[in-house]
Amino acid sequence: MNRINLFEANDFSEGSFKRLLVHDSPHMKVLNFNFKAGQELPVHSHDIEGEVSLTVIEGEGEFVGKDGATLPAKPGDVVISQIAEPHGLRAKTNLRLLVVIAPPI
Repeated sequence: MNRINLFEANDFSEGSFKRLLVHDSPHMKVLNFNFKAGQELPVHSHDIEGEVSLTVIEGEGEFVGKDGATLPAKPGDVVISQIAEPHGLRAKTNLRLLVVIAPPI
């Protein structure tokens, strides 16, 4: 068992969003992204099979998808999609995002 407190382990950066590798195994990868207001993870996709889960821990913004489609992103919101489906995030306030990828890439 391994414990990591995301609020203590990862902070925010003015230059670009911060990324923390929380866990990496043959079964899944867990990442924490911290965005300052206005920062974003550009819409992208991966040409592989698998799923990605995006969970907002703190802050507000919007999930961004194919052709500019958006969904609100607030604490407790979870988006799950195929990793090959276009996905991204735009932060309106400081925002903490937990990303789980299975199987890992």
